[in-house]
Amino acid sequence: MIDGQLRDAAKRVLELCRARGLHVATAESCTGGLVAAALTEIPGSSDVVDCGFVTYSDEAKQAMLGVPAATLKRYGAVSAQTAKAMAAGALKNSRADLAVSITGIAGPGGGSKQKPVGLVHFAAASRDGRRIARKRLYGEIGRRRVRLRSVIEALALLQLLSRPARRKGS
Repeated sequence: MIDGQLRDAAKRVLELCRARGLHVATAESCTGGLVAAALTEIPGSSDVVDCGFVTYSDEAKQAMLGVPAATLKRYGAVSAQTAKAMAAGALKNSRADLAVSITGIAGPGGGSKQKPVGLVHFAAASRDGRRIARKRLYGEIGRRRVRLRSVIEALALLQLLSRPARRKGS
């Protein structure tokens, strides 16, 4: 069972997408499918959620989402570039209108000076060409908390993209 904050955020995404007839795909690494789980915890979510990709390994990111090997080699799995490629790949490999991706280091190990535990990169993309990328440094707050905060952030990005695009000059 997901807590109230996650449930409310997931419900809001579903309501906004349903109102516009949008479908969602997720591409998750460090959260292991928790965004898709939060959305599908809500009854009736099947009219919005298309699919979820859990691509924990570099090989899965390449095979399932088409993340270029050169991107992974140059920037690493935990990078803005990889998060953007994951979101683009989720759109390409689904019927979704919106996609969100997450890649990070939840801990407790696996961090470095350049990429510490608690570093998470997010990207969201829409078929109409809108893109959002974010980086969060949660710190060493524990694996569970890094993952849950990441899910909340991903749902917030989906909420942003599920709203109609603003016209320039308005």
